[in-house]
Amino acid sequence: MPARNIVSNGIPNSKVRYSKLACDDDGYIDLQFKRSPPKVPYKAIALATVLFLIGSLLIIIGSLLLAGYFVATHNDRTVPVLIIGILVFLPGFYHLRIAYYASKGYRGYSYDDIPDFDD
Repeated sequence: MPARNIVSNGIPNSKVRYSKLACDDDGYIDLQFKRSPPKVPYKAIALATVLFLIGSLLIIIGSLLLAGYFVATHNDRTVPVLIIGILVFLPGFYHLRIAYYASKGYRGYSYDDIPDFDD
């Protein structure tokens, strides 16, 4: 069993230099309470933008097909275009909204709420 008077890296206790703490020191430093600047997930925001644009385009095309502005040879394919457009639009809009509010500094919104790609 090793001796107890050895501090890490093999330095004996008698060689370690100590200094007294100030009387008004409560043991905390200001640096530990400062938040680091937020890491902006650029890839996730770019993906959300692409999803938003593709979803918007599919919703517009599906709506125009359903309204009859475009002549569709297969009318049974208009509703799935609209549904896929909605399913692609929603996550893109949701994450873009979070990114916008986080960039403006609204309380309760942070870039940490957007999933990021861990490369």
